[in-house]
Amino acid sequence: MSAVWIIIAVLCVCTAALRAVGPVTFGTRRLSPRTAAVIGLVAPAILAALVVYESLTPGEPGLQIDARVIGLAAAAAAIALRRPMLVVVVTAAAATALARAL
Repeated sequence: MSAVWIIIAVLCVCTAALRAVGPVTFGTRRLSPRTAAVIGLVAPAILAALVVYESLTPGEPGLQIDARVIGLAAAAAAIALRRPMLVVVVTAAAATALARAL
């Protein structure tokens, strides 16, 4: 298992633990809306950071701009246009394939 998958597994466990701590710690008390919003955004932020990291880093030190970045940009554009997730995935795959073909 590569280091990246180990990190992903650890982050999944930590996210689940963080989500479980709230009900155990606070019992019947409710979290403030701001705290609940922050906890709700932790997992998507970590996932986004992992996607960017994996898209921009090759096996060696430094950044690498290649077809993956074009696919990521196409997906971001489709998300910004509020397209369905299937369209986002197909758009990213098509953009990446076209960039690699050129």
